[in-house]
Amino acid sequence: MGFGSFESICKQSALPLCYILGPPADFTTAKNPVLLPGCSARSIELANTIIFQAATDFAHIAALFMTAIMIFHVRSKFTAVGRKEILTFFYIYSLLTIISLVLDAGVIQATSGSAYPWFVAVQNGLATALCTSLLINGFVGFQLYEDGTTLSIWLLRLGSLIMFVISFAVSLLTFKSWAGLSPTSTTGLFIVLYIINAIFLAVYFVMQIILVVNTLQDRWPLGDLAFGAFFFIIGQVILYVFGKRICEGVSHYLDGLFFATVCNLLGVMMVYKYWDSITREDLEFSVGTKQGHWDVKEAFLDPSGEDYRTSLYGGGNAPTGRESVYDASSMSLDYAPQVPAHFHQHPSIGHQYGNQQSHGLSHQYSSSRDRLSAYGHLVEGRQSYGDIRRQLPNYEDYSDPQMQRSGLRSRDGTRERERDYAY
Repeated sequence: MGFGSFESICKQSALPLCYILGPPADFTTAKNPVLLPGCSARSIELANTIIFQAATDFAHIAALFMTAIMIFHVRSKFTAVGRKEILTFFYIYSLLTIISLVLDAGVIQATSGSAYPWFVAVQNGLATALCTSLLINGFVGFQLYEDGTTLSIWLLRLGSLIMFVISFAVSLLTFKSWAGLSPTSTTGLFIVLYIINAIFLAVYFVMQIILVVNTLQDRWPLGDLAFGAFFFIIGQVILYVFGKRICEGVSHYLDGLFFATVCNLLGVMMVYKYWDSITREDLEFSVGTKQGHWDVKEAFLDPSGEDYRTSLYGGGNAPTGRESVYDASSMSLDYAPQVPAHFHQHPSIGHQYGNQQSHGLSHQYSSSRDRLSAYGHLVEGRQSYGDIRRQLPNYEDYSDPQMQRSGLRSRDGTRERERDYAY
């Protein structure tokens, strides 16, 4: 057992990759390679189906639920720094959790000839991509480039994709004994899964400590980083050092894989808590997820006050409004229209206006066709009061030269403004 060997790792923990690594086993029909763990959690039978790692499966389901909540809260902070970048991290973690649930529950048969090696290779690739995305997220806070831009997003996506392909390829070549790799030659797989990922995580934590100390005045985010590192390290120690002892101590009901899954979830939650503590949303440009309910704190204006202003065509009861001739509520046609002052001075005008008024009242109840038309009110108004153009005499009818020179006058002799009835 030397550097890069998985024998000691698989003795302590029941990792999915342990069932397709190692020398060929004589107790298997196809002589498949396998490294059996020293102790693993017992399986349960449900509806004629054997489910492996039941406690760990529930931990994966809880992780999916908590990840959905964190994604929802991140998406609600529309103007936070690094919002799109940290969302990519949680999306990758969700995919990794789903694949781990499928493998740990025993949905796929753990043999080299099935699709099991491919799923394990995808799991390893997602684990490396997750660490890579966390590392690139660590650079966002230094504002080396603007967050949320095409450069920032695609740098994160392409970097995570490249590391996913590398880890996936190395894992699959090792499981399938391709390109000089084999289940017994696992040095490359060990470097990709443990050495590179550990370096990425260490660099991320160091960068965030530097960011908080040199940039932020608040030191509370250091507590989030400390708790995140604590949970992650404790989970790895339980999985690779005390997994067998814990499994035997609880009579195979739990093993180190369950505690490692829970601790990884707590570590991811601390990453979210840290990101939330160092980002402050710009409230001026933010959009809340809750609808605001607006209440009227002041009483409505008093209609008798000076600030109250009714419509120009308001009802007759309005204190300052002027009743319209075509108001639908006053269609009784008892309304006496206002007569200009000069109509009373000129007998011919008054006589003509009286004839038109009596003629309009005779058509008070006109045909229903005019009433029901779109312009019914206007037709009734014209029939009731006559065409205003017919009411006005020619300009030559005014025989008083004084009136022609000075314009129209009122009864008391005061000069009024000239009215232009050009319709």
